Amino acid sequence: MVSFATTADEILESQQLRYRIFAGELGAQIEGGDDLADRDEYDAYCRHLIVREAASGRMVACTRILTDDQAVRAGGFYSGSEFDLSMIDSLPGRVMEIGRTCVDLEFRSGAVIATLWQGLAAFFTQHGFDYLFGCASIGLEDGGAQAHSILRQVQDKYMAPGYQRVRPLYPLPLPDGTPAQKAKMPPLLKAYVSLGAKACGEAYWDRDFNCADVFMLLNVSDICPRYARHFLGIQPAQTVVGHA
Repeated sequence: MVSFATTADEILESQQLRYRIFAGELGAQIEGGDDLADRDEYDAYCRHLIVREAASGRMVACTRILTDDQAVRAGGFYSGSEFDLSMIDSLPGRVMEIGRTCVDLEFRSGAVIATLWQGLAAFFTQHGFDYLFGCASIGLEDGGAQAHSILRQVQDKYMAPGYQRVRPLYPLPLPDGTPAQKAKMPPLLKAYVSLGAKACGEAYWDRDFNCADVFMLLNVSDICPRYARHFLGIQPAQTVVGHA
């Protein structure tokens, strides 16, 4: 079941899920406080999308949406702390950022990611957004070998045109070891490229989260029709939206 968090308790529950995954599982350097929650100054301006297991009601996935109008109130987009986002200002139409996406270890299947994207699709079609963007993270537990292998795949097939590039404020360094010959894309990055999103340049090295962040941009009108139909559960015509 996908829905928006409507209470402070639900938002806290999503922040605690984020903390368990980012700090507990991935080793991110996060000050979680007494309630062991991952929170930052952007949370107050975001819509928090959550997925619950139908049988138990357990929260198993979440992401957050920062819209263009709310970003003005927040002082900018979260991605602006990692990339020079001058390019975003030149995009025609409405834009929204998604971030802090995570899925419980026991529920990392395509079905759960699909459920999150169905909720996102309902939101951006209802409100007339033209672009969405966010960072897809690749872990660096092996020193960056797999990340660089994945980034080569992205550079070969999924790069945005030159006028839609962003610059990482702290680029990912070269790997410590020999790059992996072939590495599997993380589910979120795979979902982005399957929808038709493009990578907008080099990855950012997030040292607190020990990952490489790839900035992904999706033009809603460019969503792959087959993927929209089978993955998002919407007809291709619905992905071409105008201003609200």
